[in-house]
Amino acid sequence: MNRDEAFALYRQMLLIRRFEERCAQLYVEGKIGGFLHLYIGQEAVGVGAISQLRPDDYIITSYRDHGYALARGSDPRSLLAELSGKATGISRGKGGSMHFYDIPRGNFGGDGIVGGHLPVAAGIGYGIRLKGTEQVCLCFFGDGAVNEGAFHEALNVSALWDLPVIYIIENNRYGMGTSLDRASSVKDLYQRASAYGMPRRDVNGMDLVACRTVFGEAIERARKTKRPALIEAETYRYRGHSMSDPGKYRTKEEVEEMMKSDPILQWGKRLMEQERFAQAELDAVDQEILALMEEAVRFVEQSPDPTPQSLYEDVYVRSPYINMKAAEKDPAWRACVREDRVPETLPPPAPAAPAPKAAAPREAAPASNPAAAKVGS
Repeated sequence: MNRDEAFALYRQMLLIRRFEERCAQLYVEGKIGGFLHLYIGQEAVGVGAISQLRPDDYIITSYRDHGYALARGSDPRSLLAELSGKATGISRGKGGSMHFYDIPRGNFGGDGIVGGHLPVAAGIGYGIRLKGTEQVCLCFFGDGAVNEGAFHEALNVSALWDLPVIYIIENNRYGMGTSLDRASSVKDLYQRASAYGMPRRDVNGMDLVACRTVFGEAIERARKTKRPALIEAETYRYRGHSMSDPGKYRTKEEVEEMMKSDPILQWGKRLMEQERFAQAELDAVDQEILALMEEAVRFVEQSPDPTPQSLYEDVYVRSPYINMKAAEKDPAWRACVREDRVPETLPPPAPAAPAPKAAAPREAAPASNPAAAKVGS
C-alpha cells in the first residue's frame, strides 16, 4: 500500500461516517422513513475487505448495507435518494435502507431477513464455479445471524462444493439488543467453521491494516483454490441496532471506551505519524466530503417521487419459463423489461467549494484528529 492508497482508504471510511451521520439527521427530521440501521464504528471491516476486490467480484450484505455500497463505489446521491424513496434511488425508491442493489458493481445488495442472504451467497459462489472464473464473493452479516439455520446450510454446502465465498461475521457484540454472552454458547464465533472443515480466522475489526491482511489472504486463497472461509471481525457499533433503538442494554462508559479505538481516528493518526500527512490535509478531505453530502441532499430534494405506474415495474423479468397465458393478464408483466432495471446515469455532481490549501507536512503529529470528532453524535 502506497501513500496515496492509504489516504484513499481514509477518505472512504470518512465518507461512510459522514454519510451515516447525515442519514441520522435526515431521519430525525422525518425525511427518511422506515428503518435505518447505521454502520458507524464498523467502517474498517467493509473498507478493509472491499478494497481487496477486483471490479468483477461480488458482494452481498445484510440490512446494515450503506457502508458497503459506498466502499464499492456507488454514488452517495443515488443511495440517499433510495433512503428517501425517490425514483433516482439505487433501487428506484422501492427498497429503502435495507435494499441497496448495484449490479454493475457486483453488489447484490442488502437483505432484510437475518441470515437470509447467506444461501444466496453460496449460489453466487456456485455460479462462479460454473463459469470457471477466478471471481470471489464477500458475504457480510452480523453475529446475530450465526444461530440461524441458513448460516449452517450455507457453510456446509460451500465447504462441500468448494465455493469461493468469504463469509464475514461483523461481531459488534449485540445482535439487536442481546449481548453475545447471552446468545451464543460458543464465544469465538469463527470456530463454528471447524464443523465444516473450513478455513477460519478472527481479526480486530477496528484495525484497518489487520482487516486488509486477513481478508486479502482469504480472497487470494479463494481465487486459486475455490476454498471458502469464515472470518470473524470483532468490531463495535456506536449507535443502537437501528434509529429506534435507544441502546439501554449497554452502558455509556462501554461505548466511550470502545470509541477510543475508532478506526477512522486511528487511521488518521497513522497517516500523520507514518505517512507525514498534515492535519490540514485531513481537514480538507473532511470538508470535501461534507460538501458532497450537501450536494446529495440537494439532489434528493430535486428528485421526483416514483409514479404510481412504477408499482407494476420490476416485478417480472421476461423469461421463457413464464406461463404466458396467465402472465399476459397481469399488468406487471406488460410493464416488465428484458433486463434488470438499474438507475439512469446521474448528472455529475456540482463542483464543491475549493478546499483550503494544505499545509506543508510536519515532522510531529498532533495528539488528536478532529476529522472523527462527530463519531458519537
